[in-house]
Amino acid sequence: MRVGLREGILHIRFDARDEGVVATLIERDGPLWTEDVVEVFLSPKDPPRLYYEFEVNPLGALFDARVESPELSRATMKVEPAWTCPGFSARVRRSPQAWSALLRIPLAPMAPGQIPSSWRANFYRVDRGKPDEYSAWSPTLTDPPDFHVPERFGFLSLGTLSS
Repeated sequence: MRVGLREGILHIRFDARDEGVVATLIERDGPLWTEDVVEVFLSPKDPPRLYYEFEVNPLGALFDARVESPELSRATMKVEPAWTCPGFSARVRRSPQAWSALLRIPLAPMAPGQIPSSWRANFYRVDRGKPDEYSAWSPTLTDPPDFHVPERFGFLSLGTLSS
């Protein structure tokens, strides 16, 4: 995984080895996490009681949502998949044993006004198969796997940003 920032847009590249891609969903905001997917969670605030979820699958289907987690717990979180991030896009490439995704996520829709230079973030991959595999940049340490653990998000430093 690689992350970069250009002109207020976060660029995230995932490269995934995968001998048996599991992907059938093509509609926007479908339950992509039920198949192979890469995911990005971002919050301009600490603690991350409000964060944003971005996903893309090997077919290029997108998911974005606003997540409120007032108690930093799945039990009280509210997901708003109707929220759409203007300008969010992804480009996917597939080969016989791998796939890659380049996500473009504009930061301004999540942080009106001044874009912070430090974000709470996590990056994930779900590889469906026998058995399923779950990867996280900052492991959530849950069993069963659960990516909605905002307290386990890492810190993403974007350096000095100017408008």
